[in-house]
Amino acid sequence: MSKLINKISDRMSNVKPDVLLGFSDSISDVEGLIPLTIGEPDFNTPDHIKEAAIAAINNNHSHYTDSRGVKELRDAAVKFLADKYDLHYDSETQFIATVGVTEALFITFGALLNPGDGVVVPSPAFSPYFNNVEFFGAHSVEVDTSDDGFVLTPEKLEAAIKEHPTIKIVIINTPNNPTGVSYTSEQLKGLADVIKKHDLVCFSDEIYSELTYDQEHASIAKFIPERTIVFNGLSKSHAMTGWRVGLVYGPEEIIHTARSIHEYTATSLPGVVQYAAVEALTNGKDDGLEMRKVYEKRRNLLRQGLADAGIESANPSGAFYIFGKIPEKFGDDDFEFCRRVAREAKVGTMPGSAFGKSGKGYFRLSYATSEDNLNEAVKRIAKFVEDN
Repeated sequence: MSKLINKISDRMSNVKPDVLLGFSDSISDVEGLIPLTIGEPDFNTPDHIKEAAIAAINNNHSHYTDSRGVKELRDAAVKFLADKYDLHYDSETQFIATVGVTEALFITFGALLNPGDGVVVPSPAFSPYFNNVEFFGAHSVEVDTSDDGFVLTPEKLEAAIKEHPTIKIVIINTPNNPTGVSYTSEQLKGLADVIKKHDLVCFSDEIYSELTYDQEHASIAKFIPERTIVFNGLSKSHAMTGWRVGLVYGPEEIIHTARSIHEYTATSLPGVVQYAAVEALTNGKDDGLEMRKVYEKRRNLLRQGLADAGIESANPSGAFYIFGKIPEKFGDDDFEFCRRVAREAKVGTMPGSAFGKSGKGYFRLSYATSEDNLNEAVKRIAKFVEDN
């Protein structure tokens, strides 16, 4: 190895490679694999959004823009949240468009975290939360939610704050990746009371808000807007993962500081993409609801198939994942279980502990794929469980 390795920033010693991508790569050589691994919608971006992007190219929207996003996008983004979820923001001071929610998390953590700060991460959780926190020299306070229906309770939040007085931020992800579980308005109100009492900030990741099946989507920002950053985007709702559109809403002071980091790292979202996003948020504001119908049908198919095979799972009321409990006879080594399912049953799944310590003994399946694939995957998994 080159001696230049000694020049690498000490900060990076705390940051681990992406576990999800790493595991997915490790089983990608399996011939005939049905991949239920990465959360990538199998729909194409709606045609009217693609046409808006083409029109933007022809209209020469190829220059630098306002770093927050063009006015049309800012106005459309705040109206979208107001119309959909009764959340109200100023498009001039309380919103910024980012290169996906990935960048949004980075710049907002950067705006708030100091070395030694604590961040409550209800676990299991989207794995990049942990690495973002560690990058800035802070530490994750992982709270196990597996005994509470995979939701953070006010009691457990209070206990975490008492044990870790350096906590500054609480992360809420609803609907949740990897479990698909959504918080109710009542549950969020209880958490909001604790967050306000202890003068904390809430990061509310709502990227799957348009894919909520059994209840209306609720946001903790309804209760504590003055201390909540809301993350949303078009990757899941409009099948626009590759367009990288993140939408961030929150208090002016935090958005202002995050904008500075955004300007240093990305300058702005590409202009063509911004005008496609305007189309998605206006004429396509309900595009996600049509996809939701298909996902809900797939959810029911996959969950029932797993239950028939003796695999218990949390009831996913949103997103497009099922978090299954590994049958006792296989033990709780979820990485080994998922490797065997890939090699022997030829179905790609994700180990639960890739999403935190409390995911141990579970595995995640994505149903963002065709019914034919899901039917065949269920047959293969059922046979694997029966034969072993």
